[in-house]
Amino acid sequence: MKKKILWFGLAFVLASGLKVNAQYDMQDSTHKRWFIGSTVFLLGNLSTVNPPNFAQLNFGYRITGKDVITVEPKTWKYAWPNGIHPFLNKSYGKPEEKFPGYVREVGVSVSYQRFLLKGLYAELNVMPTWQKFVNDDGKKIDNGFQIFNTYRVGYHIKLFKDRFFIQPSIAITHRAYHTKLPNGFKQLDDKWSKFVFGEPGFHFGFNL
Repeated sequence: MKKKILWFGLAFVLASGLKVNAQYDMQDSTHKRWFIGSTVFLLGNLSTVNPPNFAQLNFGYRITGKDVITVEPKTWKYAWPNGIHPFLNKSYGKPEEKFPGYVREVGVSVSYQRFLLKGLYAELNVMPTWQKFVNDDGKKIDNGFQIFNTYRVGYHIKLFKDRFFIQPSIAITHRAYHTKLPNGFKQLDDKWSKFVFGEPGFHFGFNL
């Protein structure tokens, strides 16, 4: 399912009428500083195997034509360690790597984007999350906290006279800090790196 979502996103980029001049002119009286959006990975909720029950809403503000701040409340659940690449590592989804239950996370991330050239941007995203660990019987066994960082490079594409935009990207994710995981979860999580390289992203938004 995740591979289908990724291909859907790439196909959408190729099929769209692309406009590469994505930086914004603050002197333009018609320019809109505010936007809302989300991510195409919401489609992962349609999966019939381990759906993440994922929700995300982005609230953004363009400080200048090149500087953007976004606040992103989100929640999801997962049953495999975050250190396993969900698309490129075959260990993701294997029964022997599955937690004895799942982790439910709720967080609010803050991201800063800097446009480098036309639509090309770099982004730092820092997200504190509160965790709930649930066993296979559906009972909560512990709480936790982590700081999850994303270092992203992407491209901003204006569509429909800049009413709508998409941002395909590639990222490094980093679990910069987390509290001790409960027994059974910790042993599996310790096997994997705190970094995942080459994680795809695909955000979209509407200018207000």
